[in-house]
Amino acid sequence: MPFFSYRHVIRPGITGWAQVEQGYAAEVDGMTRKLQYDFYYIKHCSLWLDVLIILNTVRIIITGFGAR
Repeated sequence: MPFFSYRHVIRPGITGWAQVEQGYAAEVDGMTRKLQYDFYYIKHCSLWLDVLIILNTVRIIITGFGAR
């Protein structure tokens, strides 16, 4: 997949924008969408976006809604 290695520009964490928005992806289309979310995070990295990711992660863990 082109540009896949560029997602490692930033250090990985426990959760991420692609994980809370896309979830698990085994097919190429899903991986492409996750890559787009990763690039969005890299371009718009901010404390507010990190807080939003944490809140969404907690919501998914507690409710199970959105988990794939």
